[in-house]
Amino acid sequence: MKILVRQARIADPNSPFNGQVTDILIDGLHISKIAAHITEPANEIIEAAGLTVSPGWVDIFSHFCDPGFEYRETLETGAAAAAAGGFTRVFVLPNTQPVVDSKTQVEYISQQSRSFPVTIHPLGAVTKNNEGKDLAEMYDMRNSGAIAFSDGLNPVQSPGLFLKALQYVKAFDGVVIQVPLDKSIGAGGLINEGVISTRLGLPGIPALAEEVIIKRDIDLLRYTQSKLHITGVSTQNSLMFIQAAKEEGLAISCSVTPYHLFFCDEDLQTYDTNLKVNPPLRGKHDMLALRDAVLNGMVDCIASHHLPQDWDNKTCEFEYAKNGMTGLETSFAVVNHLLPELTPDRLVKLFSLNARNIFNLPVINISEGAEAELTLFTREGITNLNRQQLKTKSSNTPFLERELAGKVLGIINKGNPIIN
Repeated sequence: MKILVRQARIADPNSPFNGQVTDILIDGLHISKIAAHITEPANEIIEAAGLTVSPGWVDIFSHFCDPGFEYRETLETGAAAAAAGGFTRVFVLPNTQPVVDSKTQVEYISQQSRSFPVTIHPLGAVTKNNEGKDLAEMYDMRNSGAIAFSDGLNPVQSPGLFLKALQYVKAFDGVVIQVPLDKSIGAGGLINEGVISTRLGLPGIPALAEEVIIKRDIDLLRYTQSKLHITGVSTQNSLMFIQAAKEEGLAISCSVTPYHLFFCDEDLQTYDTNLKVNPPLRGKHDMLALRDAVLNGMVDCIASHHLPQDWDNKTCEFEYAKNGMTGLETSFAVVNHLLPELTPDRLVKLFSLNARNIFNLPVINISEGAEAELTLFTREGITNLNRQQLKTKSSNTPFLERELAGKVLGIINKGNPIIN
């Protein structure tokens, strides 16, 4: 199959055509020609005003709920949501039933998703059954295709066990992903501890719950000289600790969610359960600090933290609502809307190149003869999703019917175009 992309601006700092507006001809799995004007016939022609093409985006933290919670999401609907959001690769959480803590479960996800247009990478659990007691079979999972290791929504609390995990993955140059949360601090908290939590009469989760575990994990990383990625960073102090560790030369990286950039705890005064997330939305000064960190390069990746929930678990009192929101289909538009000053090179690093480097994914560059794994988008378009347009099974998102600047046009991956 031949696909012709007409007059697209190339956003890829590793490409000789970076910044140029050109035609791109894709033949099968590879880019066959890049030129100012291509006249060869093609099975499909893609063109749009302000079209930009970049290496395929990577999301490193999504929950596809399969197996065990398919009423919230399946591998198929999750992949469709990812494609609609411009992602060609997604790392899926191990918090399923059964937990992805063995090579059998890793192989299940890999086999079930093989024919999907999006490449799904299983994250293997750090501990057996996500219980935080004993290490899981990480070596076997790695050999079966686990891209990295994380206990996902249940961050490892035991420092001794986390130390062993960091040491263990060194054998195969692996990476451990951790959500920064000490569950013993602010246990039972619902939102960020501060003026807003006091005003609303809701128990709070202090920033300390995040910052203590980040400092602990950095100490363990220094001792082991392993590789650590912290995702869902939500406070200014957390960023400072991570930046200092980077300057020290430790192999640490971090990601933030689009919703921590867009909202702060002041937005919770309507008790919107879609804004109940973990780590919680922090104060306005933290939110603004996260935005600055995205702009200045301190943050390595954008991670959607796509967490579907069924209607019953969100349409209830705030106290009883479960954490999380869906995010794959709106990640780009949220970031582009908030930070129009992001350069194209910085944007593609946040959504693609940095994650590929951190997790040793295939290097993709837009050049003749290269594999065609591409994301197509426009920064001038508009995203305004309603429930009927969503590809995900669940609709727990505060971004429905909200106009955002920027639009994903689709992806080209595995020889197939998926166009919105």
